[in-house]
Amino acid sequence: MTLTVDRAPPVRHGVSLADRARTLLPKIVLAPSFALILLFVYGFILWTLYLSFTNSRILPVYEIVGFDSYARLWAQPSWHMAIKNLAIFGSLYIVFCIAIGLLLAILLDQRIRGEGVLRPIFLYPMALSFIVTGTAWKWFLNPGLGLERAMHQLGWESFQFDWLVSTEMAIYTVVIAGVWQASGFVMAMFLAGLRGIDGEIIKAAQIDGASTFAIYRRIIIPLLRPAFLSAVIVLAHMAIKSYDLVIALTGGGPGNATELPSTFMYSYTFTRSQMAVGSASAIMMLMGVAAIMIPYLYSELRERER
Repeated sequence: MTLTVDRAPPVRHGVSLADRARTLLPKIVLAPSFALILLFVYGFILWTLYLSFTNSRILPVYEIVGFDSYARLWAQPSWHMAIKNLAIFGSLYIVFCIAIGLLLAILLDQRIRGEGVLRPIFLYPMALSFIVTGTAWKWFLNPGLGLERAMHQLGWESFQFDWLVSTEMAIYTVVIAGVWQASGFVMAMFLAGLRGIDGEIIKAAQIDGASTFAIYRRIIIPLLRPAFLSAVIVLAHMAIKSYDLVIALTGGGPGNATELPSTFMYSYTFTRSQMAVGSASAIMMLMGVAAIMIPYLYSELRERER
């Protein structure tokens, strides 16, 4: 008696052409964008870094001379003024945006009537460009056109608000315009964080007799730590690279009273024919942004690993 065994058809371990196409399609679609980012972002960063070690003026010069441009940069009084103004603007900008944004988020979190109308109103300034914001606030704060003139026409002749043309107070007008634009965005970040908090925790605290202030101080605000961190990162980045807001509002003046590193970089690179010094200032700004972003990314990666 002979036994016959049916052989199963051979299993094909190869990948079909359709599977390969599905695997390669996302890479093919993203490849042009990736190449452009490599060239026009990281490529120009490396090019700027190289120029900062040269003696380039109106046109690039590719002979490396060392750290001479950095020495000239830190010898410029206007650069020190730009750093001082950035410290004033950045600190006030971050603090006031976070304070106002948190307050607005807490108020909207009370499920007040008209929340659906108020949210777009608070968020609308962020939809405007910094050029539009700076121009609008320039008209409003101009002593001959805006608030001061309006008060005089209403009969308040002694009213004076000339911060825009004051060398000591002009930087604070930049703070006002910046806070007006960004506080609604910060409000949205905090509101999303508030809506993500488990309500059972708050109910348990209320049952234990905790006051509303204690609940916010000891429970809700500590739970908003990721939102606080994200807000600080975004606002600090925006403060460092602020250029169009200053140009539209004050033009860096009066004098150099509102000079920031971004306006300094543009001025020395394109109007004063000091490309090496401008490149050095751009690298210093990049180091400032990196000093903010690297710890943030490190903390995020550590939390994901946990």
